[in-house]
Amino acid sequence: MQILITGGTGLIGRQLCKALLAEGHELTVLSRNPASVPVKCGAAVHALGSLAEWRPDMTFDAVINLAGEPIIDKSWTAQRKQALWASRVTLTEELVRRIAAANHKPTVLLSGSAVGYYGNRGDVMLDEAADAGKDFAAQLCKAWEDAARVAESVGVRVCLLRTAPVLSNDGGLLGRMLPPFRLGLGARLGDGKQWMSWVHMQDYVAMVLRLLHDPDAAGPYNMAAPQPVTNAEFTATLAAALHRPALFVAPALLLELSMGERASLLLEGQRALPGKMAAAQYRFAFTNLADALRDLLGK
Repeated sequence: MQILITGGTGLIGRQLCKALLAEGHELTVLSRNPASVPVKCGAAVHALGSLAEWRPDMTFDAVINLAGEPIIDKSWTAQRKQALWASRVTLTEELVRRIAAANHKPTVLLSGSAVGYYGNRGDVMLDEAADAGKDFAAQLCKAWEDAARVAESVGVRVCLLRTAPVLSNDGGLLGRMLPPFRLGLGARLGDGKQWMSWVHMQDYVAMVLRLLHDPDAAGPYNMAAPQPVTNAEFTATLAAALHRPALFVAPALLLELSMGERASLLLEGQRALPGKMAAAQYRFAFTNLADALRDLLGK
């Protein structure tokens, strides 16, 4: 297939490009820095500098939409919220307009989202039928998904990737956590009771490939391992995998004072379960956090 990927130079996109190239697909990656695409994604990967370059006579059989500015890296000022919205919702709206205008429309759009769609739901177990939350991150995800669903009106199969934090030995969540944990400075966040969904990079990529190729797959999918853990459990498990103590606590008040509204990403959580992937009989390579960490850390 000829596949267009947005966000292809990111942590997940690079691994996905590798897997798709191994299957023999022809890839084009949308990037604001087109020169970086062959370096990060593979010498055979084409680049688009903007969606305006997608002419109606160009053919893509599938589109995978992973674009989005990092949500936790900067304070949620009004300007930052606008940038987060533009990089997800506005870009997806433009992407769908390009799909609708194409002479040869792709058969499928796999479009990013996050388990943050559900908002803070405490201990409630959340499958794909659960409603969206009301906070900023949840409403951002809902608008992102709504923009992607418009492609269904022109006959495109749409899958919504409600992604949990993806565990990788190449950056992401673990990349931020490992330096302090390796120094024995790992800390529980707040009371540690908030749920943390997670997924190993290997399973994430495999699930994307499954959804790409399954003509019956449609709608939202929780891209998460079937055994979420609390923050306290995650902290203890990572510390044990590194053979280090984790005796500290980052008080909720301190996080709220230093991070403002975005502290909710650390102090609240979702107990998201991959109900539809389980129903499709997908077999996870990593269901247990300790096993996933041992694999990624080489222990």
